[in-house]
Amino acid sequence: MKKLRIISCFLIAAYFVLYGSGVSTVLAQPNVYHFGFKKSVAGKLPSIDEEGFKPIITKHGALFLGDTTRNELFMTFDNGYENGLTPKILDVLNEKKVPATFFVTGHYIKDQPDLLKRMVDEGHIIGNHSWSHPDMTQLSEEMIRNELKKVKEQVQLMTGQQEMEYLRPPRGIFNEKVLAESKNWGYTSVFWSIAYKDWDVRAQKGAQYAFEQVTKQFHPGAILLLHSVSQDNADALGSIIDEARRQGYEFKSLRDLNMTQQYEIKLTP
Repeated sequence: MKKLRIISCFLIAAYFVLYGSGVSTVLAQPNVYHFGFKKSVAGKLPSIDEEGFKPIITKHGALFLGDTTRNELFMTFDNGYENGLTPKILDVLNEKKVPATFFVTGHYIKDQPDLLKRMVDEGHIIGNHSWSHPDMTQLSEEMIRNELKKVKEQVQLMTGQQEMEYLRPPRGIFNEKVLAESKNWGYTSVFWSIAYKDWDVRAQKGAQYAFEQVTKQFHPGAILLLHSVSQDNADALGSIIDEARRQGYEFKSLRDLNMTQQYEIKLTP
């Protein structure tokens, strides 16, 4: 049984290796993208001006930044599978009074119902990361709808969270169809403006490395993407939060973003 679990976790972890944290890739199919961005340096705003997908991000109200006129940060985690670290992450968030959004898959829902309940009980948001973590650009509109519907229904059943407003496309792969269909079903697609290669559990480099990789990218309105399988993240999270506050940043929930207001995002060239 233990061997099967290890194999399962390895296969799911392999999906996350496909994520990009700062490099944009146009995939083989036309008009299909893997989210990437020009990283923030010295507090300057990150950019998606050169990636080719900015028009459809804007058109469909997807987020990769919050309000860049405010010193606010938005903490998000991707939870494809459990590596024994989410309880520690939740402990830190609870101690520091930081709200977060956890994007979960069907595997996580089936495997970790108690952690899902704890997330909601402690005031966090559970977001949709699809049921089976597919490349949704390869799916029909009906299949996309079913992937999202199943996650929402099961989270609602297990936790009592009535609404599910936020979606993170699996592996950061998307096209206009994915964004449009998700929006039609009431979702705001949420990407990120701070990330680093944290998902490879075989290549952890220590809490100090995680601290430096995250804090050097701080900028107003940042949406942080961290993977909950990372030991480095779990160990560094408290220090990251403390440093953000020392620099004058405040952690806010995605719910604090006014989705009816169009923020003017002043991006670096």
